[in-house]
Amino acid sequence: MKTIIATTVLLATASVLVAQYPPKDEPAHRTMLTQDQIQWGAGPPALPKGAQFAVIEGDIKAKGLFTYRLKVPDGYQIKPHFHPVDEHITIISGTFHMGVGDKFDTGAGTTLPAGSYVVMPAGTHHFAWSEGRPSCRCTRWGLGE
Repeated sequence: MKTIIATTVLLATASVLVAQYPPKDEPAHRTMLTQDQIQWGAGPPALPKGAQFAVIEGDIKAKGLFTYRLKVPDGYQIKPHFHPVDEHITIISGTFHMGVGDKFDTGAGTTLPAGSYVVMPAGTHHFAWSEGRPSCRCTRWGLGE
């Protein structure tokens, strides 16, 4: 039953996103990448050292949608922060723990194993830490610099 509910929610969310993307003023484009075509590098300066980061679509410094992947080592911590736009996160492997608030507190998080999905609305202060060597896919709108 949980699988049916999760599949229904996923399909409903996908249909809403498809209806909204691409925005009318942006041309559609196709991106197809195999795992070996993804170019990994160090995480951005806002993240603690040790993260691996790969932009798989878009430009994180431009206005518009961008998607990236993140890999972190076991025990990695992302301190409380927030984004001015919604952030969508899919846990691909390993386990992330995420909490909400301005204080990093491992006792106040939610355990998110592989396959989990998170939406952090704009302005939500949140933090995270890893268990194992997790990776995730994140999508959000860039505001441009």
